[in-house]
Amino acid sequence: MEQVIARQRGTDVSSVAIRLFGYIFIAVFALCCLIPFLVVLGTSFTSEKSITLHGYNLWPKEFSSFAYKIVFENPGIILGSYGVTLGITIVGTTIGLFVVAMTGYSLQRPDFPYRNRISFFIYFTTLFHGGVVPFYLIMTQWLHLKDNYLAVLLPGLMSPFLIIMMKSFVTSIPHAITESAKMDGAGDFRIFTKLILPMTTPALATIGLFIALGYWNEWYNAMLFLSPDLKYRPLQLFLYNVVTSADFIKNSSVSSNVQPRDMPLESMKMATAVVATGPVILFYPLVQKYFIKGITVGAVKG
Repeated sequence: MEQVIARQRGTDVSSVAIRLFGYIFIAVFALCCLIPFLVVLGTSFTSEKSITLHGYNLWPKEFSSFAYKIVFENPGIILGSYGVTLGITIVGTTIGLFVVAMTGYSLQRPDFPYRNRISFFIYFTTLFHGGVVPFYLIMTQWLHLKDNYLAVLLPGLMSPFLIIMMKSFVTSIPHAITESAKMDGAGDFRIFTKLILPMTTPALATIGLFIALGYWNEWYNAMLFLSPDLKYRPLQLFLYNVVTSADFIKNSSVSSNVQPRDMPLESMKMATAVVATGPVILFYPLVQKYFIKGITVGAVKG
């Protein structure tokens, strides 16, 4: 009896030690992820002179909000850019999530005769790409989407990686549920919306976060298809233009409202990063538990 108690105590001690080590490891890893963002935040409120003398710091040695003043010099334009990006993100995520979910569900159904061929073509696009020139010609010459927000919205609706992830997740749902619903007279679309979608909440949250981040960080397609004459452009492209303009002013001898040598270029880069990532940081905790579960299930089933 004493040996059993001693063994149980040893097991409890080792379990506590392993758990404590895990907590310490996770805390250190979390700090490693948090500290760079705090450095970005602190540097964004640091004067350019202090950055030049002391480099990047966790806490500003010489506080200055000059970088944010320049970024928000035209508040109407930046709010309009926020609105454009937010609208594209919401609409694109909603439609893209529905399309990806339908595609992944269809490709895993055993009674769909062409699922293997279509899956091959989807997977093929992850290995080979037509290139920028054909893509540009299709969007501008064939679809006529030059200076149209659809040129930013449409390319992000589907992703081969997300379709494969959704297909892997839906595979865990027994096909007998679909067959049973069909016997009760339900159609394919009703089965998908009433039965499949509610059972794939973790996958939907995970894929939705990926799609939303893709739209929120989109700037390349906006640069290709939206002209500078357009008043409101996506936020990332607007911030990119702000930084490149500041870089040009700083490296030129042409005077402006701010002397070129005083342009807070480095702090502006950090300020634009804070402005761009702030809403995402606030949104992520809402889907964190679904995101982790969806990644775990997708990894196991894949």
